[in-house]
Amino acid sequence: MVVFDYGFGNVRSAERALARVGADVEITRDFDRAMNADGLLVPGVGAFAACMQGLRAARGDWVVDRRLSGGRPVMGICVGMQILFARGIEHGVEAEGLDEWPGTVAPLKADVVPHMGWNTVTAPAGSLLFAGLDPEARFYFVHSYAVHDWSLETHNPLIESPKVTWSTHGEPFVAAVENGALWATQFHPEKSGDAGAQLLTNWIGTL
Repeated sequence: MVVFDYGFGNVRSAERALARVGADVEITRDFDRAMNADGLLVPGVGAFAACMQGLRAARGDWVVDRRLSGGRPVMGICVGMQILFARGIEHGVEAEGLDEWPGTVAPLKADVVPHMGWNTVTAPAGSLLFAGLDPEARFYFVHSYAVHDWSLETHNPLIESPKVTWSTHGEPFVAAVENGALWATQFHPEKSGDAGAQLLTNWIGTL
């Protein structure tokens, strides 16, 4: 298991959380080790454009794309989730994301921003990420931007549509996605206590 270190995530917290649930984990930006790991965790904090710049500098965009092309698991957290979408808009400036999913990361419209603290989520039926978790479980969020619309659907009956989990802060936003080998959360499972530990356990169990 690799936590990808490209300079824009709390990699130590992610490492400790994964180790807590029994994963053999290392922090690295080495291309080959990241490519060959059973699972790749991509954290992210700060601005969308800066995270993308750091990820590209570390060849993380190649790692994510090539892993997913081979069906190898990747999980993004917080801004590490946001950069999986097509674009982000911060302070009126648009930046390109990895475009694994269509959609735009845009400012939250709420009375209090950032959205900081504990909140519930609404997971879809059959979610593997939230399996065994109480529907009222709370997760820890810290963000001012989010994806507010989901447009990607699979109409081929042989291909499962992505499972999208929602939360609300002022308005509904995408809180997590399960899409084949690519999973992601807007909240921080590594800061979400026992619920976050169960969620990480669920992901590791699919690797």
